[in-house]
Amino acid sequence: MPHSQMSRPPLRVTIASRIFAPEPAAASFMLEAIAREFARRGASVEVLTTRPPGSRGGFAGPGTAGRRAKRPDAAGRDFVGVRVRRFPVLRDAAGYVRGYVQYMSFDVPLFFRLLFGRRADLYIVEPPPTTGAVMRIAAAILRRPYVYDAADLWSDAASQATSSRLVLRVLRAIERFAMRGASAAFAISPGLIARMREIGIETPATPVGFGVDTEAFEYRGARAAAVAPYFVYAGSYSEWHGADIFIDAFARFSEQHPGYQLLFYGNGSQREALERRIAELGITGVEFFAPVGGEELSHVLSGAVASLASLKPRQGYDYAFTTKVYASLASGCPVVFAGEGPTVDFIERHRAQHPVGSAVGYDVEAAAQSLVDAARDPLNDAERQQLSDWASETFSIARVAEQVADCAEAVLPPRLRERNA
Repeated sequence: MPHSQMSRPPLRVTIASRIFAPEPAAASFMLEAIAREFARRGASVEVLTTRPPGSRGGFAGPGTAGRRAKRPDAAGRDFVGVRVRRFPVLRDAAGYVRGYVQYMSFDVPLFFRLLFGRRADLYIVEPPPTTGAVMRIAAAILRRPYVYDAADLWSDAASQATSSRLVLRVLRAIERFAMRGASAAFAISPGLIARMREIGIETPATPVGFGVDTEAFEYRGARAAAVAPYFVYAGSYSEWHGADIFIDAFARFSEQHPGYQLLFYGNGSQREALERRIAELGITGVEFFAPVGGEELSHVLSGAVASLASLKPRQGYDYAFTTKVYASLASGCPVVFAGEGPTVDFIERHRAQHPVGSAVGYDVEAAAQSLVDAARDPLNDAERQQLSDWASETFSIARVAEQVADCAEAVLPPRLRERNA
């Protein structure tokens, strides 16, 4: 290698996000994979994020006692080529950075961290749109490009949480401002990009899909014999998810199949509504757990009869894909999906060759019948291992991170792209 190439400083990449490993969320897994991929390419990566929430104590999920995370950086420590810089932030009562006050407690300090911290060659920013707006202003001052993670459209999702036209107009304006200023964006699906175009966002965008962290999610063996058979809903349960359909479906299922449990792992604005519905129906066996790390959740999924996922139709979010499907399949657990959109297409496309589960319309009777079918003919250990192997090979998050890095590097001038060549 010529001396002139050896002496070049590495490409400097900064990722700005209110959430990062070890905080359990799809965005955390994706951003960590992106950081690792840039580091693998020789870049110097800095992550500007928050301090993770405090420990919630021991994990009470079924079949996981005594298990420990296997990755040395699972506690969120820096890893080779990546420096994680954390800053205190306000969190809600459940310990999450969720809500305008909480977002601003991250966004305002972020602005100064960007301006007076290490100057990067390329910035990557994760929603909410307020963080993207801060990034646009800072990037303009620094005269540096940034790439936007169009994981979803917050202004669409907000329509399910508020009816205030003023709030929705302001949020839509902020989201447009944040995304239009980006040199490029990467999105989970072509449907999301089509929706961006509908609302006037013409930023070049690449559909990269989503993947699963194959180090965290894998088949980990059958549940203990003493544990009652269970279904698991893992992830957020907000208004547009419509997770309440599974409360009603489980009630009907339990009439003929007693002794099963329905476990919720995650959080969401519908928690109280779900609990009220449980009380109204007088059913037992439904429990709620706080979010857990990927390795722990993988243990839960590995022992479940099936995982559950839903997307309530006609909520302005029909283009969304339920990424929790990947984690479930990689853990050897089939999925029962209720709703419409690309998740249905995904399950129908693969179910002829692999036992990925079933997809039904957003209908209680159909969902209940899917629970019956899953309980009647559960996958055995060998089938679960084969499902896990296939999903891990096909939907590795590392492959998605490669596409994201390619998308991001494409906005750089040639002289900078050469640094990682």
